Amino acid sequence: MDLTTGTQKEKNDRAKKMMLWFGIVSLLMGFAGWTSAYIVSSSREDWISDLQLPSSFFISTTIIVMSSLTYILAKKAIQKDNAKLGTYLLLTTLGLGIVFIALQFRGFNEMLANGYYFTGPTSNIKMSYVFLIAAVHIVHVVAGLLSLSVVLYNQLRGKYSSEEYLGVSLGATFWHFLDLLWVYLMLFMSFVK
Repeated sequence: MDLTTGTQKEKNDRAKKMMLWFGIVSLLMGFAGWTSAYIVSSSREDWISDLQLPSSFFISTTIIVMSSLTYILAKKAIQKDNAKLGTYLLLTTLGLGIVFIALQFRGFNEMLANGYYFTGPTSNIKMSYVFLIAAVHIVHVVAGLLSLSVVLYNQLRGKYSSEEYLGVSLGATFWHFLDLLWVYLMLFMSFVK
């Protein structure tokens, strides 16, 4: 397919999709770097191999997976011109995203309560990586929530329908990426001791 042909709208839509994928690939590279550094650092003498991740991280994983499902259902509802259900499901996704972030901070508090700190004399390199990776992911979830808020705003304005739902698709793709990224990070931190 020639990327330079088509209507102006088709060209703009392709450009938006490409920009999203460039962003996703750059985020993947960043997290690949941090997880690689995590692996390299695991050979240090001060590495804690028996660390248990906070229970809130596991609960938040379930929440973010549920939020991806509600986003999928919202997109399907919008594609079927069921605006009311689409709006409800987008609001639900937004709420679940906020709960995810709250649980992440609760997980940080659990780690602090167990004496694990990001920096300082009582910190540990492994805990610093866990804090860093989770915090950077939270920043990206906040970006996902902002994106979702724009999608929700446009949905409330009646911008989306079975004929036009690119914004919902792009927002959903980014949200699903964040979901899969967190699941990967949890598996990685759970099994790479």
